[in-house]
Amino acid sequence: MEKVLELLGIYFLCGFKFIAGPILGSAGGFGLVTTCLVTVSGMMTSVTIFALAGQKFKTYWESKFTRPKLKFSQKNRRIVNIWRKYGEIGIAFCTPLLLTPIGGTLIMVSFGVKKRRIFILMLLSAIFWSIVFSLSIETILQIEFFGNLFL
Repeated sequence: MEKVLELLGIYFLCGFKFIAGPILGSAGGFGLVTTCLVTVSGMMTSVTIFALAGQKFKTYWESKFTRPKLKFSQKNRRIVNIWRKYGEIGIAFCTPLLLTPIGGTLIMVSFGVKKRRIFILMLLSAIFWSIVFSLSIETILQIEFFGNLFL
């Protein structure tokens, strides 16, 4: 029962921050397949929720919790540059690395990407990065600086 609760916690965190899955899966002693499945499932749950309700959520959030922004902030420029250079594939590829699953999905919804395309690209990105991170996490934790952070 303890392992199931641990997996549920990892699943929940992956919906908000992708890298939590491989790190916590490794720390919890889970295998590669289990860690990847939980990580991808958590991210895709978040992607599904925000792709289906993304525009409504974005409008509500901006009206209630944000003040008017400059149209050309540094963050907006970076997002637009990624979009112009690499399109929806670039946003999906960068989501686990630089963005959160929620952020990447809302950006793709904002640019008008079809929901089916969002699901496919985010799923491929999640599978790729969960495998890469899960395979390399042990090596990363062997670096003295990172090993000391978690001790």
